[in-house]
Amino acid sequence: MAHTVALVDDDRNILASVSIALEAEGFDVRTYTDGAEALRGLSQRPPDLAVLDIKMPRMDGMELLQRLRQTSQMPVIFLTSKDDELDELMGLRMGADDYIKKPFSQRLLIERIRALLRREALRGESPEADPGQIITRGPLLLDGARHACSWKGQPIDLTVTEFLLVRALAQRPGHVKNRDQLMDAAYGEHVYVDDRTIDSHIKRLRKKFKAVDADFTQIETLYGVGYRYKE
Repeated sequence: MAHTVALVDDDRNILASVSIALEAEGFDVRTYTDGAEALRGLSQRPPDLAVLDIKMPRMDGMELLQRLRQTSQMPVIFLTSKDDELDELMGLRMGADDYIKKPFSQRLLIERIRALLRREALRGESPEADPGQIITRGPLLLDGARHACSWKGQPIDLTVTEFLLVRALAQRPGHVKNRDQLMDAAYGEHVYVDDRTIDSHIKRLRKKFKAVDADFTQIETLYGVGYRYKE
């Protein structure tokens, strides 16, 4: 069966173009132009995943997510033009699974949707943790089946992209990953993103780990080369 994706955005051009792209990839798509309308539709007929704009009339994406999380754990991606880390942090704390800023690559959005749906499929098939999905590196624990990360026992809220970057680095401590390798790990080989996108993700990753441990220095920069996870 095709997966159902709900798109919620007051920009009808975005709804139209993204719907066409998703339907071409085999998804069933439902669209909503405001949060209040979406809340009714998503509550009555829950999709497999929802993509929510933050800034909308009547009910914004933050409030919509808060309402949804009272009854549903469906994967949610925020889509927004705001360049504000506070919004990202708030969204993740409220239960968003990923966060993509406008303007965005439709291919990138599709890959992030697929990654989240694969994660949900793993959860459904295996309620018990698969040891092969777990990586431990000292105080770091990564559980791929549950998309869970912790440092010294404290949970770290990571987007799908951030989780994949940490996993790529932690799989081989001491080995340097250049930006191209990290792009492939986080976005797939067929999605291009700017080098600065990887740098921005690493900056946010460090900030999140330092929030629970001010002495966190495990992700090292090798200037002109790339990044590595300290042995």
